[in-house]
Amino acid sequence: MKENEVLNRYSRGERDFRGFDLSSANLIGAELTHANFSGDNLMEASFARGHLERCFLMEVNLNGAFLYSTNLSYVKLKGSNLIEADLTKANLTGAQLPNVDLTGAKLTGAVLDWVSLYRANLPGVNLCGANLNGINLRCANLTGANLNWTNLSGARLSGALLKGAQMNGVKLSRAFLNGLDLGAVNFSAMELIEVKMSGGKFQGSNFSGANLSGSQLRNVKMDEANLRGADLHNSNLSKSCFLQANLMKTDLREADLRNADLSGANLNLAKLTGADLSNANLQGAYLWGANLDGVCLRGADLRGASLRDAAIVGADLREALLTGATMPDGSIHG
Repeated sequence: MKENEVLNRYSRGERDFRGFDLSSANLIGAELTHANFSGDNLMEASFARGHLERCFLMEVNLNGAFLYSTNLSYVKLKGSNLIEADLTKANLTGAQLPNVDLTGAKLTGAVLDWVSLYRANLPGVNLCGANLNGINLRCANLTGANLNWTNLSGARLSGALLKGAQMNGVKLSRAFLNGLDLGAVNFSAMELIEVKMSGGKFQGSNFSGANLSGSQLRNVKMDEANLRGADLHNSNLSKSCFLQANLMKTDLREADLRNADLSGANLNLAKLTGADLSNANLQGAYLWGANLDGVCLRGADLRGASLRDAAIVGADLREALLTGATMPDGSIHG
């Protein structure tokens, strides 16, 4: 069954095309909305600039298919094979693609707003510049993927594999990154407003100049991370680890840092007005010139910390450990 028969049957109102072999079919520009091709062989078929809106394409073989600028909005592609498929500039808005294999697929300039790629296989995929607003990439394999300049605002990336992924200029505001293990990634100057990253591991990552205001960062690992000049005001950083991290000139106003580990961290000239650092570990931390006005340091461990020239008006230091700390006036606390 090939092109003309498909188009003729479709024009007569038929929509069920299951069980047919359409490999290498030329259906460029075809109007086939709401059709059901589930289980079919569409290997290397061409639907470029066609209309497949709301089609059923589950468990379909689309290996090497040409889907350039095709409208695939709201299609169901669960479990399909899209290896080496060309989806450049395709519209996949609202499409369902769980457990899809997109190894080697081309998605440059594709529209993927609110798409579900749960547990999809996308190693090395090129999504440079793609619009992925609200996309579901939970537990997806994005190892080595090119995510440069993509819009991932509101995306769900919890449990995704992102080792070696390129993420320059990515928009991640309000994204869900809970539990990710990214290691050293460059997030410098990125918009990460109200992002959810609790339980993530970002040791050695670069967040310098990034906007993380209002974010949920509970129990994250940011040992030796660079957060110089980052905006973290009104963020939840409780129980997080910033061992020897660079937080110089960071905005931490009204931040929740209860029980956080900031030992050996560089907080020189940081803004901490109104922050809660109760029971935090600040052993050996550097707070030279930091603004600690109104900060709660109750029960905090400041042994060996440097508070030289810090502003501590109204700071709550009850039950704090200050042995060996350098106070604002330069004196060493006994």
